[in-house]
Amino acid sequence: MKTAIIAALLVVLGFGFAHAAPTGDAAIQARVDAAIDRALTEKRIVGTVVLVAKDGKVVYQRAAGLADREAKKPMREDALFRLASLTKAMTSVAALKLVEQGKLRLEDPVTKWIPTFRPKLPDGTEPVITVRQLLTHTAGLSYDLMEPADGPYHKARVSSGIDQPGLSMEENLRRLASVPLVYEPGKKWGYSMATDVLGEVVARAGGAPLPTVIEKLVTRPLGMTDTGFRVKDAARLTTPYADGKPEPVRIGESRFVPSGASGVTFVPGRVFDTRSFASGGSGMVGTAGDYLKFLEALRTGGTSVLKADTVAQLVTDQVGPQAASAGPGWGFGLGVGVLVDPVTAKSPQSAGTFHWMGAYGHNWFVDPKQGLTVIVLTNTTFEGMWGAFPVAVRDAVYDAGH
Repeated sequence: MKTAIIAALLVVLGFGFAHAAPTGDAAIQARVDAAIDRALTEKRIVGTVVLVAKDGKVVYQRAAGLADREAKKPMREDALFRLASLTKAMTSVAALKLVEQGKLRLEDPVTKWIPTFRPKLPDGTEPVITVRQLLTHTAGLSYDLMEPADGPYHKARVSSGIDQPGLSMEENLRRLASVPLVYEPGKKWGYSMATDVLGEVVARAGGAPLPTVIEKLVTRPLGMTDTGFRVKDAARLTTPYADGKPEPVRIGESRFVPSGASGVTFVPGRVFDTRSFASGGSGMVGTAGDYLKFLEALRTGGTSVLKADTVAQLVTDQVGPQAASAGPGWGFGLGVGVLVDPVTAKSPQSAGTFHWMGAYGHNWFVDPKQGLTVIVLTNTTFEGMWGAFPVAVRDAVYDAGH
């Protein structure tokens, strides 16, 4: 009895045991444990926090590996991670909340809110870009990693929001608008800087800096006390690593990591530079527990943040499977990837599953039909983002019968 009481107190006080899956979920615990242990043994990741919820109940929770390998600092369940593109869904929800409030319209031209943002097509014509196109990544924009090293985004020094500390939003938007659009807005899907532009629209429509608007509309209503554009507790912030042999390499002050047509430059210290623009596409820091609150709000209809019909639009494919947003069979909603065809995607997930990733090494999905929410945060890029590890966790969850 005393042991049980002490254990309960430790959980309440935030000192939960590393394996917190309730009894009765032994299958999922064993399978997910094996996936995590294998990735750590093979030195594909340095550390991770994994959360699995079924119908709103946490059935698996584990912090494993190291938050800082060189300091031999164990990973904690309340570890803070640079969220990278996990920020996008929160910026998108803030935009949709402003739509509900009548302060923003999906069909508003971006120039209504940012008059100077007028990128042109290669032939010199200036098309209209709408808020809806920013949300759906059909605005004609791109990312530097989609281009070779001598591509126009690199030449213009457009920041992805995880490099160039101290750069202002005004200057980054000027650089972005100076580059020709990749395609006519509305004609294609292309993952891009669109959510960074959306973040500035949200700030102007919301009448306050983006961090303030997101806190007011998203994180505070959901009790996400650890999540924001600044580090709440530096002692809990994980050290980032990049894929390497025989083990991941510490990113350090700055590191270029090859990916796509070129790669991504990571500057982890950016988050501590208060002059850095608040990147709506990749600028936030938070915990797995906080992000679970956010995803559960979407899974259950979002009533504490958005109306149910708004959430339904958010998580419904708006583009079509030709988007291949997370590979074949995946479309895209108003800020998240949506599974259209599980057979084509070769996925055990149900049609309607929504999902996204983060470049610092994160992956999450929500399968509404199965009542599943799965969050995989790591401090290892790109393995934790789109490597074998998040796929192994996904398959372990479904193999366990959930």
